[in-house]
Amino acid sequence: MTRVAIFLLWLLHFLPLRALARLGGAAGMVFYGLGRERRRVALTNLRLCFPQWDEARRRSLARRHFRAFGRSVLEHGVLWWSAKARVHELVRIEGLEHWRAVADRPVIWLAPHFVGLDMGGIRLTADFPLVSVYSRQKDPAVDALLYRGRTRFVVPELYSRQDGIRPVVKAMRAGLPFYYLPDMDFGDRDSIFLPFFGVPAATVTGLSRIARLADAVVVPAVTRQLPGADGYVLTFYPAWRDFPSEDLERDTRRMNAFIEERVLEMPEQYFWLHKRFKTRPPGEERLY
Repeated sequence: MTRVAIFLLWLLHFLPLRALARLGGAAGMVFYGLGRERRRVALTNLRLCFPQWDEARRRSLARRHFRAFGRSVLEHGVLWWSAKARVHELVRIEGLEHWRAVADRPVIWLAPHFVGLDMGGIRLTADFPLVSVYSRQKDPAVDALLYRGRTRFVVPELYSRQDGIRPVVKAMRAGLPFYYLPDMDFGDRDSIFLPFFGVPAATVTGLSRIARLADAVVVPAVTRQLPGADGYVLTFYPAWRDFPSEDLERDTRRMNAFIEERVLEMPEQYFWLHKRFKTRPPGEERLY
């Protein structure tokens, strides 16, 4: 089944972007209808983060999220098999001057989990060497495809989470920006419980710790999905001042606050399918 799905993605990548976007949105609605477990996860997240909304509004946002997610899945074919010129067409970059202004130092590109995350990452590897960390997939075919997709242009330095942070810091000190994705629930190891939309969430403190270890500056890099044939835009934000501070918790709260601001700008595009609140503080009941 996996190989059939990969073959279908390969066939679909020949379609124009507008047609691919429409088809992806439709596929997302099919997933919304059939994917009971992931629909439940998304709605649970939205109830936790937006308790002030009524159920109809949350369900409407969930449907929009599934459409955005379905579209991003189908458009991965463009990333994996199209020529560099078409990848450039799919994803444009804004705010590059914010990175270049601090490129003489080690840099962390803070990349939150929006549906365009891979679009931004692979677009960057089309032009720039970088270092990043990835999670190995259980399915060998999927793992190989993702690795190939992320290394088909300028080959980045990729490390698994099991490799630890030392090789990443070494690569940053050698001049490679670190494309960093810290806003998921990775369990209680190296995490502290901090509010995310008012809900205690196990939040990794790596952004502050790595910035301190590498003497690095943080430049957020957020990818937004645009309507139809407009594709995506990766936006670099100004480098953070006074970061890291002497307070690890304050730094991590700052990261969560920044991500919350971006979520409110495009709430349908945040990765609500992830069990963001899976790990609970001692004594609290499971939420999923």
